[in-house]
Amino acid sequence: MDRLDEVLAVCAPLLDRVDDLLTTSGAPEGHEVWRELRRVRLLPGDAVRAVAGLRPAEFDETVAELRAEARACAEAAADLPPPDDWTGEAAEAYDAVRRRVADRLSGDDESLDERLEATADLAQALADWMTKTRADLAEALATVLASGEALALAVSAGSPPTTVETDAAAAVATRTLRTIADNYADADDLLLGSTDLAEPLPM
Repeated sequence: MDRLDEVLAVCAPLLDRVDDLLTTSGAPEGHEVWRELRRVRLLPGDAVRAVAGLRPAEFDETVAELRAEARACAEAAADLPPPDDWTGEAAEAYDAVRRRVADRLSGDDESLDERLEATADLAQALADWMTKTRADLAEALATVLASGEALALAVSAGSPPTTVETDAAAAVATRTLRTIADNYADADDLLLGSTDLAEPLPM
């Protein structure tokens, strides 16, 4: 359990209240919360729970396995035996194949070991992003919990809701959703920068 899990346990009723108000009463026209809702496309409670579902530690084993496989490829390439005393056309043909296989296993950016290392780097970067996103959201929720808007929502439950309540819900939603949206924009940039990993290896 990290700080986000701890804060969310306290903040859950507030988020439920905010979601309910946004669903039933909306938000003031022109309020910045509308932009954040369009960016995230989830209500604050659902968006927070989605981030809370991120588990960066689960990437640790994957990163280690990918790096181990990359080392194995490099070692296999280095261990391919040269023809040595074997000569003639068959030896030359074998050596040409050996070099091609070695280059495919280990060498330039298109080799298998480099692809595995790049994939491991991406997995590590995603794990780091998850850790940062969880920490940023925990900080945002802690700030929200200590805000006047949270107090206004805690002490009032009018029906129909007052302007103070709808304004408070919009403010809480804006802070929460903006934190999530900004972090997810960073993830988009990270993935866009790794699109070459989806390309097949050259034959």
